[in-house]
Amino acid sequence: MKADRLLIDCHAATMVPGGAAYGAILDAAVVIADGRIAWIGPRADLPSVEAVETERLGGRWLTPGLIDCHTHLVFGGDRSGEFEQRLGGATYEDIARAGGGIVASVKATRAASEDELYASAMDRLQGLKATGVTTVEIKSGYGLDQDSELKMLRVARRIGREGGVRVRTTYLGLHAVPPEHRANRAAYVDLAVDHILPAAQAEGLVDAVDAYCEPIAFSIEEVARLFDKARTLGLPVKLHADQLSNGGGAALAARYGAVSADHIEHATEDGIKAMARAGVTAVLLPGAFLMLRETQAPPVGLLRAHGVRMAVATDCNPGTSPVASMTDALNLACVQFRLTPEEALAGATREAAWALGLQDQIGTLAVGKVADLAAWDVQRPAELAYWLGKPMLHGRWRDGVRTSADPARIDGPPDF
Repeated sequence: MKADRLLIDCHAATMVPGGAAYGAILDAAVVIADGRIAWIGPRADLPSVEAVETERLGGRWLTPGLIDCHTHLVFGGDRSGEFEQRLGGATYEDIARAGGGIVASVKATRAASEDELYASAMDRLQGLKATGVTTVEIKSGYGLDQDSELKMLRVARRIGREGGVRVRTTYLGLHAVPPEHRANRAAYVDLAVDHILPAAQAEGLVDAVDAYCEPIAFSIEEVARLFDKARTLGLPVKLHADQLSNGGGAALAARYGAVSADHIEHATEDGIKAMARAGVTAVLLPGAFLMLRETQAPPVGLLRAHGVRMAVATDCNPGTSPVASMTDALNLACVQFRLTPEEALAGATREAAWALGLQDQIGTLAVGKVADLAAWDVQRPAELAYWLGKPMLHGRWRDGVRTSADPARIDGPPDF
């Protein structure tokens, strides 16, 4: 077997379900060819390999590259003042109704150039990459006019080209009503649905469509209009659903066959059952739950009982989840939502891939999958959800190419 790269002297948490915990293979070997996994298994079973490069990983653990499947990484300005307001007693709704919240980010994002937005987003991206992330979903939604929404999506595409991560872009035009349309929200919905989305799609900037369905944001009827348009354009949908109240978002996501319903703290059992029937992935966002000091956690027990996939993401954003560490998000999901460490890691790999519609490409270490991997300085995979703030990443590979510090290498065949 000819290969570009052979990884040995490692253990693999493949995250393939149905076998050992974490899909673990002890003393594993991984063969990479043409950017994909050509072989993986116990080193003792390794066939004869002619590899251009062999890397010894010193007994470290390999996982799939982590996937942050819900972020608002591109934005202008700073909202740390709202953090102080919330600690002083103001609620998220209070701040939003007073003209802060998302609208404050809209003003700053509109004023920023593409280069400025790119530079600030790349700074935040470093935290995600340092915690093993190889794929990031990036939403628009802080522009809320055509020029600014397209500007955000162009920046997200640029990050995908230049930032060392795989990027999926999401149009979030129905995030908030911009100030200039407060007296006529219907006109803004028309603009977002009938003009901005088609323009973004025509420019090749959109991989999926999202909306914020809450009483302080957009109604089921308004979101349905957007999702109908997305359907005509052949775009998958996802939804900010039932975060602050039970607004029927989970059922709406199921009705449209959404790839994910995100937040879902207030989803009902009927909504969860509908998600299960439709194959909708739940995306849990513990950073926002922590920062908003919410008390009603997502119904994890119901999600388990009805077999709904659970992904975990940072929700990196300036107002409610200034989280730029994927491993911290895993810890928060365990501590606050009572996920097991294995569920949390699956949520940032296998299940997150489902939340982006990429389950056939990434998310597990298996033959044929893209060789997006991370190597960790840990004794057990559970440590990835255990430590807060501890650097654990040894290296990342994207499409089979190492994108971080040089490993210890040997030339020629491995010395078994």
